[in-house]
Amino acid sequence: MDTLALAPVDELEVLIVVDNFVDVLLPSDEVARRMPLRVDFWEREHLRAEHGYALLVTATAGDRTSTVLYDAGLGRDTLLHNLDVLEARPADLRAILLSHGHADHHGGLEGVARRLTARRLPLVLHPDAWHERRVVFPTGVELPMPPPSRADLESVAVDIVEERGPSLLVDDRVLLTGQVQRTTDFEKGFPLQQVHTPAGWEPDPWIWDDQAVVVNVRGKGLVVLSSCSHAGIVNVLRHARRLTGVDRIHGVVGGLHLTGGLFAGIIPATVAALTEMAPDLIVPGHCTGWQAEQAVAAALPDAYLKTSVGTRLVFSGDAAA
Repeated sequence: MDTLALAPVDELEVLIVVDNFVDVLLPSDEVARRMPLRVDFWEREHLRAEHGYALLVTATAGDRTSTVLYDAGLGRDTLLHNLDVLEARPADLRAILLSHGHADHHGGLEGVARRLTARRLPLVLHPDAWHERRVVFPTGVELPMPPPSRADLESVAVDIVEERGPSLLVDDRVLLTGQVQRTTDFEKGFPLQQVHTPAGWEPDPWIWDDQAVVVNVRGKGLVVLSSCSHAGIVNVLRHARRLTGVDRIHGVVGGLHLTGGLFAGIIPATVAALTEMAPDLIVPGHCTGWQAEQAVAAALPDAYLKTSVGTRLVFSGDAAA
């Protein structure tokens, strides 16, 4: 496969707008800028945590700065609420990127799009994101997994772009991976998921619409943002390397989908592969699960960082590179 010319950036800022966890007392450091406490803390609106994920991603190269939104959380108004508390301005967006079609990643899309009435933005997604799905647990309990509403989104300020393959965006400085190649022998997707077809409900374990965002930070390597990692985080990172020809993984941010008994068995293999890749920073969130998060922290103590809604991660490039 020919590699894509992913242009490097001088600085990358990743704002965690929606995630499962918030801790207002976490300290800041060189990379993680936590939202500061204010004297009116008890009287102001507060950040919300929920079972969802959304990142505001800002890339700077020279004097040009561009922002994209990656996913939109679960609640219809959680993303907008947290953006307002953080005093972030979604009107600065260049594009909206959807990791996959599960509701905990697209729930806030319509609200954000309705606020962006001044101009139309591209909404880039894999065509499988429209599938109607459900999760059927061994107990027989069925959990609907509704897709985004195409009609609702087409009625607001977005232009829908369907793409199965990789997309270079924002002056070739942001890569949306498209469908991730599956190469590991232990990352098997989501075995409990089904998809509705004209023939009825059928197995749909692979979730081919799962896709990540990749940015090349000058002189440091790739920062990979993987919202849910249904493809498997090791597959995602290998795919990012393959697409870009850049071997160094500088940062990993997002959900690793290792929570619950179904995925506990692959935690050791996943952590071993992550340890071999040796990222400089890893920020597990959303669907990672406490067991996997502890395992990552133990194996990569110098790289591990606790996630929290409102955290700004700042990846600075090497000016000499």
